[in-house]
Amino acid sequence: MSVRELVVLGTASQVPTRHRNHNGYLLRWDGQGVLFDPGEGTQRQMLRAGVAAHDIDRICVTHFHGDHSLGLAGVIQRINLDQVPHPVAAHFPASGQRYFDRLRHATAYRETVSLTEVPVLADGPLAVTEGYTLAAYKLSHPVESYGYRLTEPDGRRLLPALLAEHGIKGPDVGRLQREGVLDGVTLDEVSEVRRGQRFAFVMDTRLCDGVHTLAEGADMLVIESTFLDEDVRLATDHGHLTAGQAARVAREAGVRHLVLTHFSQRYNDPADFERQARAAGFEGELSIAQDLMRVPLPKR
Repeated sequence: MSVRELVVLGTASQVPTRHRNHNGYLLRWDGQGVLFDPGEGTQRQMLRAGVAAHDIDRICVTHFHGDHSLGLAGVIQRINLDQVPHPVAAHFPASGQRYFDRLRHATAYRETVSLTEVPVLADGPLAVTEGYTLAAYKLSHPVESYGYRLTEPDGRRLLPALLAEHGIKGPDVGRLQREGVLDGVTLDEVSEVRRGQRFAFVMDTRLCDGVHTLAEGADMLVIESTFLDEDVRLATDHGHLTAGQAARVAREAGVRHLVLTHFSQRYNDPADFERQARAAGFEGELSIAQDLMRVPLPKR
């Protein structure tokens, strides 16, 4: 059974709090697992959330500030300790190669797993699998930062009424799907395009072209909202977004489900982020991320 959901491991900005761990997000995409921005404490959060090292097929780091990457050392060593049987790919800004090297080899351990490094050099695709294309786009932060986007290939949805109209039923339906044509009837004539799902992950950044490109038409957008709107100047100075800015991006991009996260410890009431997002005009599904929350992707 395919599962597509976001498992939130941590939601704090800069420093953890009593209720929020450093960042960490696992995207379950059918049989694949993509771990984004493993901050300090990610291993323990994985345990609490029921996430195993075997669930990780790909690691994506947006940038090398500690709250987004200090957990790499532990996660990589855990993958090797548990002898994960499949290869794991790691993506990160190429300019941060020295930081990745230090974290990967922070202490002594026995390497048992094939970990392939695929640094991000520029905007565009990074990997193409049967289930999705992974791409990265540059963001605007004091250190080089990239956001990530998964795009599922478009498929086709069979329409029962049109199949019946052409007298196609039983095993012939499968034959038509495999061969594309049956007794002069093409697959296009009895189906419609089913747009592939799109997932976007945007962390530390000011408003920039990359934010809009990543968010465009996303079924789920996970995006930082470090500050509330009254602190917009602080947000701009430090390379971050406010709740209202993030929500306006989502509204303009036609996002179906918006997940706000990466909250400054200066704020105590998560409801303030929801109020400002709604005030900015976003009317779709909205989640204010909490540690250990599971958020299913919208149904296709």
